[in-house]
Amino acid sequence: MFKAQPFTRRLTFKASDRPEAQQARDRLIERYGDAGDEAQVIIALGGDGFMLETLHGEVREGRPIYGMNRGSVGFLMNEYSEDDLLERIAAAERAVIHPLAMVAIDTRRKQHKALAINEVSLLRQTRQTAKLRISIDGKVRMAELVCDGALVCTPAGSTAYNLSAHGPIIPIDARALALTPISAFRPRRWRGALLPHGARVTFEVLEADKRPVSAVADNVEVRDVVEVHVAEDRGVSLSMMFDAGRSLEERVLTEQFSA
Repeated sequence: MFKAQPFTRRLTFKASDRPEAQQARDRLIERYGDAGDEAQVIIALGGDGFMLETLHGEVREGRPIYGMNRGSVGFLMNEYSEDDLLERIAAAERAVIHPLAMVAIDTRRKQHKALAINEVSLLRQTRQTAKLRISIDGKVRMAELVCDGALVCTPAGSTAYNLSAHGPIIPIDARALALTPISAFRPRRWRGALLPHGARVTFEVLEADKRPVSAVADNVEVRDVVEVHVAEDRGVSLSMMFDAGRSLEERVLTEQFSA
């Protein structure tokens, strides 16, 4: 548990491009100061997209990030308030997440690597549906999936694109991944699978010349892929902080009972 006093000069503030986020950053710096690279905690001001961007920036340092909502979507953010910030941080609960590592091979056999905090998605590039073969730990589990795409998501990402694609919400501490089809055409009734967090997923793109597919790891897109490998990277730990009683675990649980 954090204590407030050590953070008096050890915060740094980062904001999205939205005017309200920039203005909030200026006011908070005036009130609390900014420790820059010496900070122990990053205060991220924006929406969920900016939180993901800030997390990606901390892959090496791993400093905890406390977000406040100054954007349009704030599932990963705390409520915005300029008062009692040090006390809120001192009482905050942490959620530690591990990203997915993607290795995508394109039609020129070039490898592209990226990390995804939410999900790795395969998406059709044209009007033609995609045809995918899916293997788990080297064993073919789905010989042919005809679809708009498919994704693998982390527990933290299960309430994002995965939920929109009718995938399951995963508790943060479940040590599981979701494999979810996007608009499956054949087999039409397949709804995906829950996988152990250590599973290694391989997508092979069938008829890639006729049915081109792109792979997207959060905001990194690789076009014209023929093979994509996805696995959790437990060598990377990223930490988010949430107000007491509003932990990420609580938010995920609440989301499962929302209308």
